[in-house]
Amino acid sequence: MKRATFDSTALTRLIKCCSFFMLMLSATIASAQKGKVTVVRDPLFDTLLAKRALLNRKGGSSVARFTSSYGYRLQIYNGSNRSAAYAAQARFNREFPEMRTYISYREPNFKVRAGDFRTRLEAERLKSQLGNTFTAMFIVSEKINPPKTVINND
Repeated sequence: MKRATFDSTALTRLIKCCSFFMLMLSATIASAQKGKVTVVRDPLFDTLLAKRALLNRKGGSSVARFTSSYGYRLQIYNGSNRSAAYAAQARFNREFPEMRTYISYREPNFKVRAGDFRTRLEAERLKSQLGNTFTAMFIVSEKINPPKTVINND
């Protein structure tokens, strides 16, 4: 039967590895100290922030701004026939000349959408008002333009 022999080089290697690991651990802990960060920025940055705050301020300017937000539109046509899309838009504009209509094309279909409604209830009212005038109408949620406002100088 063979006797197990003791290898002294393996023990020294183990001690070296452990000491290297301890050295790396202490260096990591020493470098994780609190410090001070200095931010260097262009002076125009503050000017841009001030201008943006001025533009975003509500009621701060007398000039009317054009903004858009998400709302609802009524889709009245969806198909690949361009002339049918323009005919549907013209028919809707004859019935509701004050309401905006939008034609978009995403290959291979044309879509005609009408209105800029802030709530789904407003879009549902128009849908029920149109009744059977247009086939396959449905309500779409998307980015809308603000409704037209009437300014009276009375």
